Amino acid sequence: MAQPRIVVVDDEAAIVELVVQLLRAEGMCAHAFTDPLEALADCEEHGFDLAIIDIMMPQMTGFELCAKLRGAADAPIVFLSARDGETDQVAGFSLGADDYVTKPFKPRELVARVRAHLRRSQREGASSKGSALRACGIELDLDSHAAALYDVPLALTPKEFAVLALLMQRDGKPVPAAEIFEEVWQERFDDAAANTVMVHIRHLRAKLADIDSSRSFIHTVWGVGYRLDKGVGAQEGGR
Repeated sequence: MAQPRIVVVDDEAAIVELVVQLLRAEGMCAHAFTDPLEALADCEEHGFDLAIIDIMMPQMTGFELCAKLRGAADAPIVFLSARDGETDQVAGFSLGADDYVTKPFKPRELVARVRAHLRRSQREGASSKGSALRACGIELDLDSHAAALYDVPLALTPKEFAVLALLMQRDGKPVPAAEIFEEVWQERFDDAAANTVMVHIRHLRAKLADIDSSRSFIHTVWGVGYRLDKGVGAQEGGR
C-alpha cells in the first residue's frame, strides 16, 4: 500500500513549509502548494488522500477549492485558517470539509487530527471493498470476526483479531505500537501500553505458528513497529 498522499495549500509559504515539515517528520508524504490553482491541477492529475487548505487565498478561496476537491475525490479535507468565526466553520463543513483547525495551531494536535482522519478513511475504504481481508494465507471475515490460516480456524480474542486486521489493512507497511494501541484499545498510549501490544503480538505469532511454524508472519521493525510479512512463500494459499 502506498503512503497516503497529503496536499497542503496556503498562500503563506512559511505556514506551508511548517506543516509539510511536521508531517514529513512523522513519516507522511506531504506536498506543498502556495497557489490553489496549481494544487487543484495536481490533485486532479495525481489524486490525494488528505488535503489541508487555507481559506483566504488569491485566485481561489479555500471554500472554492474545497468544493472542487470534494467533487474530484472522497478524501478527508481539513481547513487550517486564522478565521475562527462560527460562520466560517459552518460554511466549511457544509462544503464537505471533515475538520476545521484555527491558527495559531498546536503542531502535535494537527498531526494527531491528520492521523485520525487517515485511519478513518482507510477503515472506510477497507469496508467498502468487502468484509474479508486476505494475505499470507490468512483470511479474516470482518463481519463475523472469523479468522483462519490456510483454511484452519484461528481462535483469536477480539483484541488479537483487531490487531491482526490492522496489520493486514496496512499491507506490509510497518505500524507503530502507539498507533496499534490507540486504534485497537481507543486509549492513550504509554509505557504500559507498549507492553500490552507486545504481548498481543506474541500471542498472535504463537497461534499462527501452531498452524505453520515454517515462516514468520509478523515481523518487528526495530524502532518503528510491526508489519505483516508480504513475501509469498511455498505455503501461500496452502500448507
